[in-house]
Amino acid sequence: MGRDNDPARAHDAADHLFTQLRGGQPAVWLNPAVADLGVSAADLDEIQRAADRFERFEPLLSRLFPGEGWSGRIESELFAYAEPPAGLTNLWVKGDHALPMTGSIKARGGVHELLCYVERIARDEALLAPGESLEALLEPEAQAVLNLHSVAVASTGNLGFSIGLVARAMGLNAEIHMSIDAKAWKKARLRALDAKVIEHECHYTETVARARVASTGGQRVHFIDDERSRDLFFGYAVAAREVASQLAAQGVVPNPDAPIVVYLPCGVGGAPGGVLFGLKALFGAGVLGVFVEPTQSACLLAAMAMGGREPVSIYELGLRNDTIADGLAVPVCSKFVLEQVGPAINAVVAIPDNAMLTWMRHAHGVNGLRLEPSAASGLAAVEPFLAAARAEPALAVRLAKATHLVWTTGGAALPDDEFHRLLDL
Repeated sequence: MGRDNDPARAHDAADHLFTQLRGGQPAVWLNPAVADLGVSAADLDEIQRAADRFERFEPLLSRLFPGEGWSGRIESELFAYAEPPAGLTNLWVKGDHALPMTGSIKARGGVHELLCYVERIARDEALLAPGESLEALLEPEAQAVLNLHSVAVASTGNLGFSIGLVARAMGLNAEIHMSIDAKAWKKARLRALDAKVIEHECHYTETVARARVASTGGQRVHFIDDERSRDLFFGYAVAAREVASQLAAQGVVPNPDAPIVVYLPCGVGGAPGGVLFGLKALFGAGVLGVFVEPTQSACLLAAMAMGGREPVSIYELGLRNDTIADGLAVPVCSKFVLEQVGPAINAVVAIPDNAMLTWMRHAHGVNGLRLEPSAASGLAAVEPFLAAARAEPALAVRLAKATHLVWTTGGAALPDDEFHRLLDL
């Protein structure tokens, strides 16, 4: 169901969507007036700088996180999904659930901002000689300086876990503000790394606000702001180049007549927003971006259904923000993401927890994938999206030649007992 140019009809359509959400049903918002992104030369330069930064840090990261055959490059596999939903024959998976270091998509944007901070420290503190490798930052003298600096972040789970893990490995102090939705095992692992974990008895948006205030004023403290950060956003955008190359190797080059439909799990919106920005910068209307949320945390769907200009609190709509997908348990989406990519989002799909669990089990049983419920949400969104799209003739025609890509965003770091507990639910 989409937005309408008639305000009264648009209001009725939004009310219908919200009734579906309150009832725990799947809901689909389709954008009837998708706009082109205003990608500037400066934006493209920023994506290139982020890509170059990742490449510079590869030798250092490979030393910090040694793994068989890992070069330090942050990249994941693209592969076909066996027995896909809706009878599709061309469903691909972008396996960020198995990314090096963190086992989640946060190894891209969140870690990119951390690398930006480390470079600034190295420059300001003169830790590197001209032309010297970043690996010199692992020497005792540089580590003593890095240990005087801290990063802080607020998180429902994977972002905080990723930042804490990589920051501590680099010698930085880490202060992780965890919302009420964060899992106990993620807090325990962070504390085992000697990261400072601050628990808040509130949901994500309020946790971010508290962490932002707590981090203000410290000269050697950098707050990674998932709601507002450009460094984080453009770190995610780099992934578009990676997947474009992988698709091309499979003979897939998206274009408006044969687009790629990308299903992106969405919490506050930074990761899916950055990925979509990068993809639309490359392929324009050759990409259809479908953001996926839990029914009880459908903050982006709510904002888009009500005009897409301002964030909307799901509590005002009678939703509970109660979901098994801790990484997506966000009551208010990012205004920055709305401004950057909102008009270019093709659809938002909200799905119930039981659908995530069903596809988490299917992904494991049929494809051998180790996914979190949030990472399986894209699989669960395929059928509802296609059902809604078939009712829109122009969209249905475009989908006839479409390739579908589900972005799986986390799960490899799940402890065995937690993974099997979820499988048994």
